[in-house]
Amino acid sequence: MITVREFIEQTKRPVWSLSSNNTVRQALQLMADKNIGAIVIKDQDNLTGIFSERDYARKVVLKGKNSNDTKLAEVMSKDVITISSDMQIDACMQLMTDKRIRHLPVVDNGKSLGIISIGDVVRLMIDEQKYLIEQLQKFVTS
Repeated sequence: MITVREFIEQTKRPVWSLSSNNTVRQALQLMADKNIGAIVIKDQDNLTGIFSERDYARKVVLKGKNSNDTKLAEVMSKDVITISSDMQIDACMQLMTDKRIRHLPVVDNGKSLGIISIGDVVRLMIDEQKYLIEQLQKFVTS
């Protein structure tokens, strides 16, 4: 099974982040521009939170807050569950399922390396299953 480190090295995606002083509108614009569902919130290079589409729906829209005036510090998820890069993808899926989350920031030695989404995990699991099926078919037919 592939590790998160291998996934990050393969995709080489940048980690999109903002500060907690940025507005919700700025976060939504960045998320729309980059076609992503969450961003990490960093203050002085430290991970202080995560802001997702779910946070927007539940903490901004439903509470009648204004995206232009509301700071991310007010609505970001502060108790961020992070993973290390040596974690296996299937363990990520289990953690996401257990904690009911869709994004996991990857942190090694205090340094933010990336973020993995449930979509990434599902895609990788499907690829792994396809590979195993192909190998089993080759074994059976040889």
